[in-house]
Amino acid sequence: MPADYQFVVKVKEAVKPKRIPKDVTTQLKGVASGKAMARMKKENVDCPVVKDEVGFLICFACPSFVRRVMGEVHCAGGDGPPREWLL
Repeated sequence: MPADYQFVVKVKEAVKPKRIPKDVTTQLKGVASGKAMARMKKENVDCPVVKDEVGFLICFACPSFVRRVMGEVHCAGGDGPPREWLL
């Protein structure tokens, strides 16, 4: 059975959290609880599409995001997040 993802990326605890745009947080309001969103704001991933480190919430809202399993993100490797989300 073929995999529905192209990349497996580790989720890292951030030394200095990345800024998350308001568009992303308002888009995810009903998806995750406030406590979970606060925790996810303090995590980063090395995005294989953007080739840079981004905040996990940006990754979570990205159209290429497939799932998060045991500290890893499965990424489809498509277009990636919109450029205005990358600060």
